[in-house]
Amino acid sequence: MKIDLHCHSHYSDGHLSPAELLERAHTMQVDVLALTDHDTINGVQELIDLQESQRRKMSIVAGVEISTSWHGFDIHVIGLGVDHTDPLFVERLQQQCERRNQRAQRIDEKLQKAGVSGTLNEALALAGKGQITRAHFARALIKKQVVSDMDGAFKRYLGKGKRAHVSPVWISIEEAINWIHDAGGKAVLAHPGHYDMTPKWLRRLVAQFAQAGGDGIESNHPHLAPVKRNLIEEIAVQHQLLASSGSDFHFPSRWTELGKNLKISDKLTPIWHDWNIDPHTQRVGNGPN
Repeated sequence: MKIDLHCHSHYSDGHLSPAELLERAHTMQVDVLALTDHDTINGVQELIDLQESQRRKMSIVAGVEISTSWHGFDIHVIGLGVDHTDPLFVERLQQQCERRNQRAQRIDEKLQKAGVSGTLNEALALAGKGQITRAHFARALIKKQVVSDMDGAFKRYLGKGKRAHVSPVWISIEEAINWIHDAGGKAVLAHPGHYDMTPKWLRRLVAQFAQAGGDGIESNHPHLAPVKRNLIEEIAVQHQLLASSGSDFHFPSRWTELGKNLKISDKLTPIWHDWNIDPHTQRVGNGPN
C-alpha cells in the first residue's frame, strides 16, 4: 500500500490544483493521500469531493502543515485527520494567514529598499487562491529577472540574514499541537532531517515536541541521508513517537514524487496503525488519540 501523508497544492506553495494533484496521485498509484498545505485547509474539501467522483479508490486524509517558532527555527507541525470543518480550527488558521500577510508586506518593503519594486503584487498573483509564502516572492523575483533561480532568490534576498528576510511571528509548537488535538487530529513533526541544526539540538526539539503531546514524527522524507534517518528512528523509539512518511510534494520534478520511497522502518509503529479507512466515503478518520 502506498501512503503519502505530506503534499501541497496551489492553496499554499504547491504548483498543482487539487484536481491535478489527485490525477498525479492516481497515476503514481497512491492509496492514501494527505493534503497538508501550509496553515490552511482550504483545499481539503475540494480534494475529498473530487476523489468521491473517481472510480479508482483512494483514501483522503484531511491535513495541514502549521508553522511554528522554536529557538529561532521555523518548525513545521503536521496535523493529520483533523476536522477541517471545525469553526475554531478554521478561525485559528486564519490567524496564521494574517501573520503571513503581515510578513509579506514587510518583505515587500525591504525589497523596495533594496531597489526591487512591485514584487508583492507579482507574488500575490502567483499565489492566486493560496497562502502567500516566500516561495511566491522567489518566483516573482525570477519572473522580474532579478535572479535566475529559486536558490538565488533566497541567497540574495529572502534567506535568513539577507536583505529582504523577515523573521516570522508564528505560534509555539505547544499551541500547534493543541490546535491539532482540539480538531481531532494527530500532530506530527515534519521533515526533522531538513532543519539546519546539530544532532544535539534535534534531540532537544523532539524531546520538547514529545513532552508537549506530539503524536508522531516523519521518520522518512525525500533526500534524507541514511545517517540522519537512523538518528531520527532512534529518537522516535526513545520518545515512543509514531512514524509518519510523506513526499512533501510541491510540483513535478526528478527529485520528489508522490508516494515514492516512503517506506517506514519495521522498528517503528506507523501513525496509521489505528486509522479507520472508509473506502466508501474515501476519507480517513483517526482512532482514539
